[in-house]
Amino acid sequence: MNKCVFLDRDGVLNQDLEGYLWNPDLLEFPEGVAEGLKQLKQEGYLLIVITNQAGIAKGAYHAADVLSVHQRMQEAYGNLLDDLYFAPHHPEYSSRSLSRKPGSLLLEKAIAKYGIRKELSWMIGDRESDVKAGKNAGVRTILLSKKDAPTGADFRETSFPEATARILGEDLKPAEQQPG
Repeated sequence: MNKCVFLDRDGVLNQDLEGYLWNPDLLEFPEGVAEGLKQLKQEGYLLIVITNQAGIAKGAYHAADVLSVHQRMQEAYGNLLDDLYFAPHHPEYSSRSLSRKPGSLLLEKAIAKYGIRKELSWMIGDRESDVKAGKNAGVRTILLSKKDAPTGADFRETSFPEATARILGEDLKPAEQQPG
């Protein structure tokens, strides 16, 4: 059985831009993410991207564009990402789908495909929908946020390096839990 860190894309693996990121030339990578991914991989974690891509349903770009961005991301991160799952749905433009976060279907598919042990796995995201998807799938959650708003996440960290340290147990101080 494997352990995994599920990763939201925009706002976690790359800078979140205004509008939709479909052009790989616009990718900007936050400081510390490459190093954190490498540390997680060295500790035996699978690294799987779980992302909502509503722009497909809205006609702003195509699935091939998502794959192109992912390929550029793979190159930048030394091919450390094990898989990519994306939900091309939007309830107002195409259909409702349990694949779209906060639904957990994409995480559950990856859990089944890779034999992932949920109790050893994590979801890192920058929105409550990421947290809810992780909770719905039965994994621990980290919200990346500098805001001090209530969250349902198990932990809140302000950067990817802090999230990496949390997962690897380098910083086990009690997290401030907020009602969610």
